[in-house]
Amino acid sequence: MKHLLDMGHLDAMQIHHLLDLTDHMVEINQRPMPKVPALRGKTVVNLFFEDSTRTRTSFDTAARRLSADVMNFAVSSSSVNKGESLRDTIETITAMGVDAFVVRHASSGAPHQITQWTTASIVNAGDGWHQHPTQALLDCYTIRTRLNRTTGFDGLHIAIVGDIKHSRVARSDVQAFNALGARVTLVAPPTLLPPDISTWPVEVSHDLDGLIGSLDVLYLLRMQRERMRDALVPSLREYTTLYGLTPARAARLQEHALVMHPGPMNRGVEMAVDPAELPGSTVLHQVANGVAVRMAVLFELLGSGGEMTADTAADSPDPSQAGPRS
Repeated sequence: MKHLLDMGHLDAMQIHHLLDLTDHMVEINQRPMPKVPALRGKTVVNLFFEDSTRTRTSFDTAARRLSADVMNFAVSSSSVNKGESLRDTIETITAMGVDAFVVRHASSGAPHQITQWTTASIVNAGDGWHQHPTQALLDCYTIRTRLNRTTGFDGLHIAIVGDIKHSRVARSDVQAFNALGARVTLVAPPTLLPPDISTWPVEVSHDLDGLIGSLDVLYLLRMQRERMRDALVPSLREYTTLYGLTPARAARLQEHALVMHPGPMNRGVEMAVDPAELPGSTVLHQVANGVAVRMAVLFELLGSGGEMTADTAADSPDPSQAGPRS
């Protein structure tokens, strides 16, 4: 695997492989010194053209725990503000000696385009409304571990609720959940659904109350306040009444059901209850799993295929056995 750009490029076997690899990374993160030399000598650049806290920090932590060198590119203080093009930026940084770019960009397709301008690996950390593959992988890993679904998601009913139209998380999750065998239902008002979802492997509902009792996973998306300016919903209060997780709806969830959210959440809007009071809440688990999943992705791109460092155990593909802790 050279790049990770789109969940649609991964089949079920490849997803399972990355989730199995994540198991090893979780073990590393539980050590007193959570660091291995698997990517020593490699350089990872975090290139974020959109603000992010969780994703950027998660990738930064993941790379450092694998002993990679990390460059954090601050767009606000870069030559981009002087008119430098994206291509010039990529080619300039590549010339410094880079093995991977982690890219977040407001334009859909930007990470794919960047692959034409560099020999480094590219990880899509979110592009426009298009894709966010590592979020989908960490969501799959969270479901897998919390519901003990190591062989797949057959029989699970997952509802993704909220602003589907503008959500790269929803697009990535639909592909990932479907590949692993889950039944996926999108729940949203018509104005927050894409114009054409006839090719999506999903069901569609506008009635959260009608299906909440049958769900194994309730995945809530952030309701952005700018949708109010676009007049896509009458009011945030009405949205919460129809599509938010209220105390009454939380009480109707199955005992084993998970409640998920990619963050940051709008308390009182899509989440009208305190997630800390929900036994099925996975919000903090998703954050923790994000580091391990991104470690697995970076290792798969840069550390596998015999490219281990000299002091790493070359006879074992298990990165948790990769040399002494440092």
